[in-house]
Amino acid sequence: MCGIVGAFKPAGTSSGPETVARMRDRMAHRGPDGVGLWSSPDRACTLGHRRLSIIDLSDAAAQPMLNAAAAWP
Repeated sequence: MCGIVGAFKPAGTSSGPETVARMRDRMAHRGPDGVGLWSSPDRACTLGHRRLSIIDLSDAAAQPMLNAAAAWP
């Protein structure tokens, strides 16, 4: 099973990507097949994830999943 973690601090204060990375790494048992970390440009929001490949083992199933309307830096 995959896992996701995140932190949000309003008013432009940093949510600490290092903290979210440690949270993500503490749940290594949730998915050894992929990891990711994303921070908003102002670092007010940070998300982390771990991936467990069960059905689709290809990179096409990697996170984040986007559609044609989504933009990713």
